[in-house]
Amino acid sequence: MLWLYNIAIQLYSLIIRIFSLFNTKASLFINGRKNIFPNIEKKIKAGSPHIWFHFASLGEFEQGRPVLEKVKEQYPNKKIVITFFSPSGYEIRKNYALADGVFYLPLDTASNAKRLIATLNPELAIFTKYEYWYYYFKELDKNNIPLLIISGIFRPNQIFFKPYGSFHRKILSYVSHFFVQNQESIELLKGINIQNATLSGDTRFDRVAENAVTPKKLNVIEKFCGKAPVFVAGSTWPEDEQLIALLCKKHPDWKFIIAPHEIGVNHIHEIEKLFPHGIKYSTFATINDPATNHQVLIIDNIGMLSNLYYYGKIAYIGGGFGVGIHNTLEAAAFGIPVIFGPKYDKFQEAKDLIKLDAAKSISNLNELETAFSILTETPEKGLIAKNYVTSKTGSTDQIVKYLSKYF
Repeated sequence: MLWLYNIAIQLYSLIIRIFSLFNTKASLFINGRKNIFPNIEKKIKAGSPHIWFHFASLGEFEQGRPVLEKVKEQYPNKKIVITFFSPSGYEIRKNYALADGVFYLPLDTASNAKRLIATLNPELAIFTKYEYWYYYFKELDKNNIPLLIISGIFRPNQIFFKPYGSFHRKILSYVSHFFVQNQESIELLKGINIQNATLSGDTRFDRVAENAVTPKKLNVIEKFCGKAPVFVAGSTWPEDEQLIALLCKKHPDWKFIIAPHEIGVNHIHEIEKLFPHGIKYSTFATINDPATNHQVLIIDNIGMLSNLYYYGKIAYIGGGFGVGIHNTLEAAAFGIPVIFGPKYDKFQEAKDLIKLDAAKSISNLNELETAFSILTETPEKGLIAKNYVTSKTGSTDQIVKYLSKYF
């Protein structure tokens, strides 16, 4: 089975190189890894121990960030190094102040794993939610370096729990301890004879709750909103935007903020076509005395979304017509109900919010209009969402307390 894994890694490398010829993200993925080891070795003091945090992407970074910041607060002399697999994480957080180095993760090969771990000299490795790499995990185990998974979540249909998943179960065996989001994950791990797991919940609750307490006020957004009720659509994709555009036409008394998942020029241009009465944030921000007759504000930058929900009455979370919805908790933490598409089954918090009647899943325009009408008439559902988030905090302290055994 290992030979298949090696082929898959090499095949992935080949495919991403081909895509890099015409895809910006793929190009960043490849170019960011050029001369990766000389770059790491130039920035990292040889032999100095580090705490190694790895994140797949920006979402996982925000998820694990409370643990990282709490570790740095309690152990300020510890050196921290961060790796990302995806450009969407690295490009946004490559200058993160609390890290002594931020890098792309080299592809998972035996030689790369050996060299990276020898260079970083981690005293502890912490991976958030997922990404299970055979050679990195094996090398950590070989060197007796503790490896923790935080905010992990498992589902019965994953390969770990299939009769043919022995190789992937081997990868899990290298993990020192799992901190998982739900009881189902505990039971699934027990079913494959993994006992070193703790039910701790999801560290995202700590992150979003903290952000909601001290939001960053945005003067440009306040000027745009005025006194109108605001519908905030975050991490949207074309399917989401087409529905929202139709809803927008029917509610001229509402302001709409659209923060798309992709902010490339072509996509922003397509959104402008859908919302002819809209204006881009970059344009609006440069107007000295911005007019308030624009109904739609299109966010053409990354990093603002978590603070935009502060201004909303209702939130729409994108991705539900694709691979799955994005972060619902950022909005819920601000005490506003949420709407999202049909693909949310992988997200426990989305299922919980629906059970609490603080969220609605929709599949078409009629359902979107109905959800909008219901949530407009029952604003108290937002408080239910906020209380749900608050009730789930505390995971970070639980994990950091466990980490103290290593320091």
